[in-house]
Amino acid sequence: MQTGYYAAAAGMVTQFNRLDNIANNLANVNTAGFKEDELIVGDFMRIFQEKRDELPNANQTKEGAKFLNRTLTRTPRIVDSYTKQTEGTLQNTSNPLDFALTREGLFFAVKTPQGIRLTRDGNFSTNDEGKLVTKQGYKVLAEEYLTNKKDGSITIANSDTMIAVDKNGQISTNIPNSASLTPNKKLLIVQPQDITKLKKEGDNLYAFADIKEIAVVSQSGSVRQGFIEKSNVNAVKMMTQLIETNRLVGMYQKVMSTQMDDMNKDAIEKIARKA
Repeated sequence: MQTGYYAAAAGMVTQFNRLDNIANNLANVNTAGFKEDELIVGDFMRIFQEKRDELPNANQTKEGAKFLNRTLTRTPRIVDSYTKQTEGTLQNTSNPLDFALTREGLFFAVKTPQGIRLTRDGNFSTNDEGKLVTKQGYKVLAEEYLTNKKDGSITIANSDTMIAVDKNGQISTNIPNSASLTPNKKLLIVQPQDITKLKKEGDNLYAFADIKEIAVVSQSGSVRQGFIEKSNVNAVKMMTQLIETNRLVGMYQKVMSTQMDDMNKDAIEKIARKA
């Protein structure tokens, strides 16, 4: 009886974790550049397949059967998580300081107090100093930052009434009182060697372990000016998962109540017989 009760309780905890993840995805459905998080729940069949070849006892024996029975009473649990890095749809904003990346696995690089971080959110603006920054005020880095260790910030002057950015991230601004364009700095576009090692850090930023794991992509051909990449969260799918998870929570709750009622009834009957 107790085994079933605790198994149901652990299963409910797993569904609570799923609810938290779904709620976070839905909360960011309109966040530019946000990538959907997914949880992997280990089921009984997966656990069986993992443990089948690790039997400490010979198969087809009573001891082996007992071991498998104990293994299969394990409850569903979160065994892994990952970020779905597929591209989101592009939204035309006509803002010259909005940028989107049209290739999966590429990122803009920004400078934060904690160091360099990566982002897919290209909704940029300028601060009081004319520096190109993110919504949180982090400086957007130029390609020269990793090549010659300069400041790396990108400055857009108030007199720059025309701003053009090509598909490789090269920024050009107009000569004062002229329609002619002159090259400015170039956006730092990078690609991690192993995208699965990126860690979400809040503010739509990703942290990485070592700068050597990041490669500069000078000819990306993926920068789109005047667009932002929308979240890749599928709201319909998330709502379906939300309903499914809520139902599972209700089912586990019913199992727990039934188990508890049966245990109490059994205890009362045993006490009554002894009395």
